[in-house]
Amino acid sequence: MIEALKSDEIVNKIGGRFKLTALIQKRMMELMDGARPLVERGGLTDLETVIQEILQDKITIDYEASGIARPEEA
Repeated sequence: MIEALKSDEIVNKIGGRFKLTALIQKRMMELMDGARPLVERGGLTDLETVIQEILQDKITIDYEASGIARPEEA
């Protein structure tokens, strides 16, 4: 299992486990459809690549366009 998923940091960054799961799923589909990764792959799997993109703030949820409530800033 990817260590970053065991931490609450990534969950809190997105605003919850369900939002995180939806973001990961959407981005993984984009990568599988041929989108270019936003971080250096260096042998990373698609899931590891998506996690790194989230941790490095390369991708996030577009709260304004989606109508989803923004997570509260800690």
